Amino acid sequence: MDTKHRIIDESLTLFSQKGYANVYVGEIADRVGIKAPSLYKHFKNKQAIFDAIIDEMNRRYEEQAGALDISGINPVEDASVYRNISEDKLVEIGTGLFLYFLHDDYTSRFRKILTIEQFHNKEFANIYSSQYMDGPIAYQKMLFQLMVTNGVFKEEDVDMMTLQFYSPIYMLLTLCDREPAREAEALELLKKHIRQFSKIYGGTH
Repeated sequence: MDTKHRIIDESLTLFSQKGYANVYVGEIADRVGIKAPSLYKHFKNKQAIFDAIIDEMNRRYEEQAGALDISGINPVEDASVYRNISEDKLVEIGTGLFLYFLHDDYTSRFRKILTIEQFHNKEFANIYSSQYMDGPIAYQKMLFQLMVTNGVFKEEDVDMMTLQFYSPIYMLLTLCDREPAREAEALELLKKHIRQFSKIYGGTH
């Protein structure tokens, strides 16, 4: 790992342990094993480091989504994938993404930062909402609307459909964050949820 990525990784660890506001650039430099002036050759300030953390997290997510044969960010592209997909494949994609968010060390540390900081910093609260509420819901809503239009899903209220699909997944993820021992229980509930959702809204063609 080169120096730039070591800075990002060590910053992520420190932010998740101590909170963003309580970490100083000099402390990050010490953890990396460099002097603060050397760190500034890579990042102009702490905010720039945090922005790089977000970029890296998004890159990793897109890579994981690609491994599951979806884009994960482009609902128009993904609608064609889901059009003729089997229920078992839906469960595979759903559980694959769930386990990624739960166990990917980088992503879980990032979520911990946002969970801590959302109560102290409005900017972090907005990032949390964007990453785990607004962004996923906007993607799912557009995807489901396309699936309704294409006859893959029944004609229903897409806003409610989206909430009914995403809310239990978010709840199970945060449950596992708090109580890791309940992962097996959460996974079984997730699989049942995906299969039930598929049966309820199954296509009209």
